[in-house]
Amino acid sequence: MGPGGQRRGSQCWLALCFSVMFSCVERISAQIKYSVPEEVRVGSIVGNVAKDLGLDISSLEERRFRIVSGSKDAQFEVNQNNGVLYVHKNIDREDLCGSVSPCLMNLKMVAENPMEIHYVGVEIIDVNDNSPSFQEEEKILDISESTAPGKSFHLPTAHDPDVVINTVRVYKLNQNEYFSIQMRERGEDKIPFLVLQKALDREKHHEHKLILTAVDGGNPPRSGTLNVTVIVLDSNDNHPTFSQDVYSVTIPENVDSDTSVTTVKATDVDEGVNGDIEYSFGGQLDRTIYDMFSLDKDTGEIRVKGNIDFEKVEVFKLDVHATDKGQPPMSTDCRVIIKVLDKNDNKPQIEVTSLSNMVSEDSKPGTVVSLISITDQDAGVNGKVICSLSDNVPFELKPSYQDNMYSLVLTQHLDRESVSHYDITITATDCGQPPLSTFKTLSIDVSDVNDNIPEFLHNPIELYLVENNVAGNSIFSVTASDKDLNENAALRYHIIREEGSQVKIAAFLNINQDNGHISALKSFDFETLKTFQFQVVATDSGTPSLSNNV
Repeated sequence: MGPGGQRRGSQCWLALCFSVMFSCVERISAQIKYSVPEEVRVGSIVGNVAKDLGLDISSLEERRFRIVSGSKDAQFEVNQNNGVLYVHKNIDREDLCGSVSPCLMNLKMVAENPMEIHYVGVEIIDVNDNSPSFQEEEKILDISESTAPGKSFHLPTAHDPDVVINTVRVYKLNQNEYFSIQMRERGEDKIPFLVLQKALDREKHHEHKLILTAVDGGNPPRSGTLNVTVIVLDSNDNHPTFSQDVYSVTIPENVDSDTSVTTVKATDVDEGVNGDIEYSFGGQLDRTIYDMFSLDKDTGEIRVKGNIDFEKVEVFKLDVHATDKGQPPMSTDCRVIIKVLDKNDNKPQIEVTSLSNMVSEDSKPGTVVSLISITDQDAGVNGKVICSLSDNVPFELKPSYQDNMYSLVLTQHLDRESVSHYDITITATDCGQPPLSTFKTLSIDVSDVNDNIPEFLHNPIELYLVENNVAGNSIFSVTASDKDLNENAALRYHIIREEGSQVKIAAFLNINQDNGHISALKSFDFETLKTFQFQVVATDSGTPSLSNNV
């Protein structure tokens, strides 16, 4: 491929979009999946999330379209101006996922008003940025000169944090007349063995210096080397043999300490000390294995030593060496695979994404109040969730199109004047035996709308006024009340002229618009005016305002 083709290929890696998936699976599925190689330049585009989700790009900023979880240390960011998902920090696949393949990052993305939640998966594609390496600089093998050609010897394996094709694919040995290299596959691992091709003669060569090279499958490939020294000795000419190359057992998690797991058995046809066998763990094992299991050096019995947790490790792989006590000693090895069974030992977890802790009393039934995410670390039936709400609340949980997602929805009209606050308890119970439960309480306040008119205690009001009253003095006070809150209940009073009346009330009376106190502007004369009627209107300060007359 020419340089132009290589550039086009690299660009395709940056924004390879998989089809939208809506399948119901055990764990939450991404709606859209992209892939991007590790070590790609910061700022590189992964894909246009808004476009692929069918969102209106012009409204992204207003809707606060953003990543809310899943982007470890803000590995990715989304541009609110155009909906583009881009690399925010340098991506190291090995740091993010270790040996797990494929390396998937699930991003939880939210847009508001209306609230939408989407899941976007980004697969981090491994690049060959690590070389194979050996744990030790030199391996020394003691081989008797009586060893027959064709005998093989276990060599240390190289470690390459890259995965799939970029991890160790082949082992090579420098050219020599006595030894060759052979690879054996044990599960997904490739184990190098040194094979004797020609009988050794200690009197000619008491040692052999070899170089073992581990090569990965990258393009271009990377490699690492190990110095192998073979010391030629005499005599113990039979090596132990295990009854099985691979022992596979299953144990439940949380099993008691000192529980027997399995017993490996090797035999040696030699007699005396040359046939006595001791067992030990292989030196290439993760150090945590020694904290989890013990091995009886005389019987080969493996017992539980630490806490077995399915959620941390599902499968343990152990190498066990059997070594006789001859001089020089001879050894062989086997692989022990311990699978852990899940038990229901984790409660469900409830995550609440609230649109608001305040719901307006004029909200319509069907309004989404919160988004509820419920997860369980256990597997299988132990990780399935049944969700419920507290009784006697005007809300219900509706399942989303994605597993483990629910919407908290209003089911009836609210009346703040009747109930102004709700404490809603969400309970999640898994299907394990025995079932485990957890709960979370969501507090919701009902906000006021101006839906109550002012009310007068008495209507109509009749009062008597003695003639020759002092002008300017208060003659009466009217008071109204409003069930609403704040400005929706703040009242102002005004006098209005009654229809058909020939009296100009404004010339006789004045009302304090804040407290409803009515005062006479002049002195009344019974012989001139014996009775008159007028109306007082009370108006609240809501929008729109409501009023009532007396």
